[in-house]
Amino acid sequence: MSKLALACCKVYISESRNSAALKSIEQAVKLFPEAAIVNKFEDATYNRVGYTLVSSLTERPTFDLCPLKGAVFSMVKAAIDTIDLELHSGSHPRLGVVDHICFHPLADSSLQQAAGIAKSLAADVGVKLQVPTFIYGAAHDDRRTLASIRRELNYFKPNSSNSQWVGGLNSESLPLNPDAGPAHAAEAKGVIVIGATPWVDNYNVPVYSKDISAVRRIAKLVSGRGGGLPSVQAMALAHGEGVIEVACNLLEPTKVGGNTVQLEVERLAGEEGLSVGKGYFTDHLQEDIIERYMKLGGLKE
Repeated sequence: MSKLALACCKVYISESRNSAALKSIEQAVKLFPEAAIVNKFEDATYNRVGYTLVSSLTERPTFDLCPLKGAVFSMVKAAIDTIDLELHSGSHPRLGVVDHICFHPLADSSLQQAAGIAKSLAADVGVKLQVPTFIYGAAHDDRRTLASIRRELNYFKPNSSNSQWVGGLNSESLPLNPDAGPAHAAEAKGVIVIGATPWVDNYNVPVYSKDISAVRRIAKLVSGRGGGLPSVQAMALAHGEGVIEVACNLLEPTKVGGNTVQLEVERLAGEEGLSVGKGYFTDHLQEDIIERYMKLGGLKE
C-alpha cells in the first residue's frame, strides 16, 4: 500500500473586513488545483483571517515546483497587492500584511519536507516580492522559535490605545536582520515570518472582563513560559465589549490539549473572580484536516 504524503500550510493574513481582497487571495489558490483550502477562519474583531491549505507531495518533492508552495506564494502576492497595512486596525498583533505562515507535515510526510518548502517559499517571497522574511522552526538552522522572533520585533506590544494594533510598523528599520529580502520594511507591507513545525493547535478561551491586566496574569500563568502548562503559549487579547480572550498555541496538543487549557483558565479566572466561556479551536484537528482534503478530491488520479 502506497504511503500518504501530505503537507499542510497555515496562512495568517491581517485582514477580514475587505471582502474584495479576500476573494482575490482565494482566487489565487485556484491556479494550483492540486492544493486545496480546507479551512478558513475569520475574526472581524481581530481583523485577521487564517487559511489552511493541503497538498500531496511526491516521493522526492522538488520544492520549487511544489503545488502547495506555488499556491501560498500566489496568496501572499495577492494579499500584498490588495491590502495596505497602514490602513489596518485590530485587536490581534501582527507584523505584516501576511503575518505568519507555517508548514506542517501530515500523514507520512516528514518535517524535513515541510521545512524544505518553507525555506524555498521564504527565499522567493524575500527576493521576488521584496518583503523582509524571517524563518523559524525546522526551516532555521538553529531551530529559532516563532516567539523569539516576535519578541525581538515587538510583536506583543499594542501600538495604540484600548489594546489595539493600528497602522503599519512603527519604523522601517528592523532590530533583527531578515533571512531573505530587504533589510528595511515598507510600512504598507510589513514583514513575514515563515516556518515549519510539527502540528500546532490554536485554542482560545473567552474571559468575561474588561480588566486586561487580570487576564494577562491568567495568560501568563497558563503558559509554559510563565511556569504553567508545558508546551502552551498564551496571550490576552481584547475581543469585543467585555470579553478578553486567552489565545493559546498548543505546541504539543497530544500531550496538552484544549480541555486541559480550558480547565486551567477556568481555575485561574476563578481566583480572579472572573467567569469564563467555552473555548474554541480556530481550525480543525489534524486528522479532520486530512479527511476534509480527501473529501475535496485530494489525490485524484
